[in-house]
Amino acid sequence: MSAPPSTSVPPRRARNLAEFVVSRLTEQIESSALKPGDKLPTESQLMETMSVSRTVIREAISRLQAAKVIETRHGIGSFVLEASAKPFGLEVVPGTTLRDVLSILELRISLETECAGLAAQRAQSDDLARIRAALDTLAAIRADNPDSVEADLEFHISVARATGNRYFVDILTQLGTALIPRERLDSASIAREDPNAYLSLVNREHESIFDAIARRDAESARAAMRMHLSNSRERLRRANKEAMAAHD
Repeated sequence: MSAPPSTSVPPRRARNLAEFVVSRLTEQIESSALKPGDKLPTESQLMETMSVSRTVIREAISRLQAAKVIETRHGIGSFVLEASAKPFGLEVVPGTTLRDVLSILELRISLETECAGLAAQRAQSDDLARIRAALDTLAAIRADNPDSVEADLEFHISVARATGNRYFVDILTQLGTALIPRERLDSASIAREDPNAYLSLVNREHESIFDAIARRDAESARAAMRMHLSNSRERLRRANKEAMAAHD
């Protein structure tokens, strides 16, 4: 049975209303007002009780899904999941602001550069097939398709799996979609690029990583991964700088 949602209204000057909703729902779950298996209130109910838009509610629900706090069953609703142990004590929500994405990219550069090098040294034939399949899926997806986020994540996790080190896989899986900008289209928009041209460029960078891994060239694989993630960081950093200058 669902517990009644809180009736507190968020302050309108809150910097991130989605974060407010996530915090309130998390509090209800941690206090057992909402228990594992309980169905969350509907979007309309949450909109009314928290005085926020449907977009804010959906963003908060997406964050809780990515953090494995709830699951959404199509046509039925969202339900609280059993608490599970988090490897390495990580508590992660997806990056939704430009600053979040830049910070996440810094983490990815240090982590995934070594992943690529080790993958080039250790990848088996089935690992290469898995990475190739992820790339083929990405190539078939348009930039405005939300599935591009999952396919992108699958590529990076496939590279991590090819290291033979389960801890790389564990940490990338735990971080989940927080490692990838939530909407590829959003990233392209921030970087002021055509969405499909942006996705094509990213896919070429992915291909360079795969080619180096397939050649067993560890240094080239590290360089290709570092360049790919550094390019993403630089595109977004430059766009942020231009946006700030425009507001001055």
